[in-house]
Amino acid sequence: MKYIFRYSLFLLFSFPLVAQEAPWDQKDLDDYVRAVMEKFDVPGVSLAVVKNGRVVVAKGYGVKELGKSEPVDARTLFGIASNTKAFTATALGLLVEEEKLKWDGRVIDYLPWFQLSDPYVTRELTIRDLLVHRSGLGLGAGDLLWWPPSKYSRKEIARRLRYIPLETSFRSAYAYDNVLYTVAGEVIEEVSGLSWEDFVQKRILDAVGMTTSNVRHSDAERGGNVASPHAKIEGTLRVIKPFASDNTNPAGGINSNAEDMARWMIVQLDSGRVSGGKRLYSPRTARELWSPVTPMPIGTPAPELGPLRANFHAYALGFVVRDYRGYKIVTHTGGLPGYVSQVMMIPELKAGVCVLTNQESGAAFNAISLYVLDRFLGATHDWLGGFQAVLARMDSILAARKEGIAASRNAKSKPSLSLEQYAGTYRDAWYGDVVIASEGKKLVIRFTKTESLVGDLEHWQYDTFVARWRDRELRADAFVTFALNPDGSIQQATMRAVSPDTDFSFDFHDLLLKPVR
Repeated sequence: MKYIFRYSLFLLFSFPLVAQEAPWDQKDLDDYVRAVMEKFDVPGVSLAVVKNGRVVVAKGYGVKELGKSEPVDARTLFGIASNTKAFTATALGLLVEEEKLKWDGRVIDYLPWFQLSDPYVTRELTIRDLLVHRSGLGLGAGDLLWWPPSKYSRKEIARRLRYIPLETSFRSAYAYDNVLYTVAGEVIEEVSGLSWEDFVQKRILDAVGMTTSNVRHSDAERGGNVASPHAKIEGTLRVIKPFASDNTNPAGGINSNAEDMARWMIVQLDSGRVSGGKRLYSPRTARELWSPVTPMPIGTPAPELGPLRANFHAYALGFVVRDYRGYKIVTHTGGLPGYVSQVMMIPELKAGVCVLTNQESGAAFNAISLYVLDRFLGATHDWLGGFQAVLARMDSILAARKEGIAASRNAKSKPSLSLEQYAGTYRDAWYGDVVIASEGKKLVIRFTKTESLVGDLEHWQYDTFVARWRDRELRADAFVTFALNPDGSIQQATMRAVSPDTDFSFDFHDLLLKPVR
């Protein structure tokens, strides 16, 4: 990365971790958090709660790693994943205040090489559009360029977006993406002369006093006071490898903890003011960050989760805004292999809660966050029981879907060609090359830019095979279906995830693999 110039003033402020009177008994809260962890098999939790510019709770629960006794404390680091997006949006806000950017300035005015597949969208896409999931790209489109970790650089990922077809018209629909936050990182580097990592570390983390947090996925592997990620692999909860690729840090690279996230929420809830009366950003930028831009669908919650019924729901700049029990809520979640997290703030009350976990249980962070918010609002609800009931029902529905997929299989069918005839190199316009090789008496599929995407192709039915990835931590086996020309040669291959609960970032369905002849 190039360093064209450095900012001359970086102030370090720390908020005193002084207890504010809480609307609950601390033992009751501790007992509740531990009950949630037990019910949802979560080894460790980091909890931050703030109110009126003070820290109510900054505490760790449980252990960093299953089978070991080292406890989680208030400074234990967890991957916050997409809660990083708010930091990227804030970084852009600082550059807007310095008049180096405009929220509604065109991306191509800062990155002339940038393109999407539609020339009109390329021409009109703004800095604001990078942050609000309305470009026309489909859900998670292009994530296979970086997930699982690939050999592509951040700039290469951004350049390859020009080959991904748009799924909807420009600014007409909400579809969550990560790749445009990667582009936002490129914008920050271009106009500031600092890498995204250096800019966010120096201009935001240092200024807020987030002294133990860091800005790289790969830092989760460096040891120290870090929680190990956990997930259920084929039914068994165990430690898994952390996501360690830095090419998408602007979308999800920060590692943080209860103490530092408490400081971050206090700044957010005080319109950008840091300790000592200084400002990280102005009230105007605060309004921009929290102003709704892209409407999001409003669903009907399960009966057990009735208080979650919303009247409005929208994406702002790195945050989601919605209502809860008559109050505006500013929130976001984050998910990485083995880490999930949530931030929820009530601006009117200057109250916020952040839950970081080292297991992939959204039910756990929701049950804890909503319990805390309800205490501030003088409300009660059985969130633990509610999420248990909903999860049990979802597991039943998922099992039935999987049974239906298996039952629809014609196991007696045969492939049209010999296995050797399916072998070859296949090319997708945006991902690149995928190689299918005949090895012994089986086919093996390899994504050339993604080392972990190596799998054995097992015949499913007709000309469809299943890629069983050798790295079982992926949990993303995929159908591979070949289409033939009239002469029996292979026209193309398409893919889609086998299980309906596969993470959306495995966007196999966006691939169109053509034989390289």
